[in-house]
Amino acid sequence: MGLIPPSPPPADRAVEALIEFQDNRLLIDLCGEFDVNLARIEQLLGVQIVRRGNLLVVLGEPDAQARASEVLRALYSRLEAGRAVDPGDIDAEIRMVPNGRETAPRNGASAELLQGDRVEIKTRKRLVEPRTEAQKAYVRSLFANEMCFGIGPAGTGKTYLAVAVGVNMFIEGHVDRIVLSRPAVEAGEKLGYLPGDMKDKVDPYMQPLYDALNDFFPGKQTAKLIEEKRIEIAPLAFMRGRTLSNAFVVLDEAQNATSMQMKMFLTRLGRNSRMVITGDRTQVDLPRGAQSGLQDAERLLSGIDKISFNYFTSKDVVRHPLVAKIIEAYEADG
Repeated sequence: MGLIPPSPPPADRAVEALIEFQDNRLLIDLCGEFDVNLARIEQLLGVQIVRRGNLLVVLGEPDAQARASEVLRALYSRLEAGRAVDPGDIDAEIRMVPNGRETAPRNGASAELLQGDRVEIKTRKRLVEPRTEAQKAYVRSLFANEMCFGIGPAGTGKTYLAVAVGVNMFIEGHVDRIVLSRPAVEAGEKLGYLPGDMKDKVDPYMQPLYDALNDFFPGKQTAKLIEEKRIEIAPLAFMRGRTLSNAFVVLDEAQNATSMQMKMFLTRLGRNSRMVITGDRTQVDLPRGAQSGLQDAERLLSGIDKISFNYFTSKDVVRHPLVAKIIEAYEADG
């Protein structure tokens, strides 16, 4: 694969770049069925992509053309490494390539030379990759620090990536167990009116944590590990009085922990453990007048070594594109 420098275009024409791909089978996968992948890149970056044999011609304004060319090379490199390309991967590569003409290749540099900058999390079922620069910095922080806060809106991968790192450290033998927790705070509905015993009432609040685990462990392994107490999923209130050693511990929805609960949870940290706290300051469900422990923790702990704070915005949302627009609309409304 290489870039064939085109002749300088007239001033009134869009820039044209020709990208050559050596493997036509991989090029077919890159384009997608009925060229759906190319259409997505065209739509998101405002360019036109034309296929000519084993070449792709990219037409567009200089910055857009340079970004599209870089995205195409990165996606082709994924395919060369034996990975699939789906719409989420296309969106991720576009986020990773910044605006500006500096994205154009220099001195024939190929996408393979950029692989050292990749961040990957290996789990039993899948290889997880951050899809924004903020996610990449967050994952690096999770591996580097004993306590890490991930703060930002819904859909930015805060909890999903934290659980993925926890699973990775568990299967690599760095920790003996995974402990996942959430405050069981009622969000407009009364917990006591739910049917069943206490476990039945609490489990719906914990379901997102079960969902994440099932993405990373095969078949019935999650249930087996939970039965063996090597994975624990419990409400925040159940953490009182414990010392969590040799564990990877995640507190999700931390904005709904009170200041006293947050202090209680943070002081559970034992030897050879990692602790991750995730939350969204805009979705506090605590009673009126109650102070969010997440805000207190930011104020009190931000200067302590080995405690990192990582922040996300609507630009890091990796769910449906409408989710990012919904978040931006609510933020604009104040």
